[in-house]
Amino acid sequence: MFEAVADAYTALTGAIFQHAVLPALYSTGLMAFEEDAQVWLDFAVMGLIQIAVIWTVCRPLEAWKPVERWDSRREVATDVLYTVLTRLGVLPLIVFAVFAPLQAWFQGLFADAGLTAPTLEGWLPWLREWPAVAFALYVVVLDFGDYWRHRLQHAIPWWWELHAVHHAQEKMTFWTDDRNHLIDDLLAGIWFGALALLIGVPPGQFPLIILLLRFVEALSHANVRLHFGAVGERLVVSPRFHRLHHGPLSAGQEGRNFAVLLPVWDWMFGTADFDRHNFPATTGDPSSGEVLSSGSWWAQQKEGARRMWGSLRG
Repeated sequence: MFEAVADAYTALTGAIFQHAVLPALYSTGLMAFEEDAQVWLDFAVMGLIQIAVIWTVCRPLEAWKPVERWDSRREVATDVLYTVLTRLGVLPLIVFAVFAPLQAWFQGLFADAGLTAPTLEGWLPWLREWPAVAFALYVVVLDFGDYWRHRLQHAIPWWWELHAVHHAQEKMTFWTDDRNHLIDDLLAGIWFGALALLIGVPPGQFPLIILLLRFVEALSHANVRLHFGAVGERLVVSPRFHRLHHGPLSAGQEGRNFAVLLPVWDWMFGTADFDRHNFPATTGDPSSGEVLSSGSWWAQQKEGARRMWGSLRG
């Protein structure tokens, strides 16, 4: 199944590159950037697929049963810009520039020693016969890593100053998922990519894992009065579960409901709130200030960097 999806995706990007990107590069005299353009196209197509899937599901839900209604959605427009910049390849290319050399070095290190880079299938050979189970285990491990990355974003003062850009939004929608400082996104991408490399996520499964996690993250930020019931709330992060993370009682370093996909991590480590009837207003973090809550994309980036630097200097 995973191979078929990967083959279809490769065929799609190949056709776009052959019939659209290459002619454009040739006509503008930019054929020297052919390889770079192919890398960008791969990220951009995946980003477009993510945006299409998320918008198709989340926008009708927000129109159906919103938690909050606003006269102005100007701040939401800023979040849309965040999403476009993040998912159409600007940030992924930055991560790729850092991660690709690391990946080559890591694999070369094992190859020089006559070893094979570690994978879950290598540690548990029976997983080779159960690709769906292997996929699920990769998701669980990566989600566990993301839980602790999120905890650190709230616990480390300078990292919180970056993450505060995300929490400053007072009009949370599914677009808010991508409202992050560039440095914060870069750190999160390196964290996720390094863990994926360490456990050997197969290239064919990596895009599907990203699509699954990013879809659940976007849905969990949606402005919709929705929970998954007494049992479901403990299985998958819902909009209600994550809304408490953005509520007034979960600001700053004292947070709750940090999980991205699986609430079990919050339950195991004492940070869960399963009150499925509580849908607090997203008032934003009280310490964020006007620039982080309603400023332009560039103003928020500058302010986040300024606050991070101030925290590092003490």
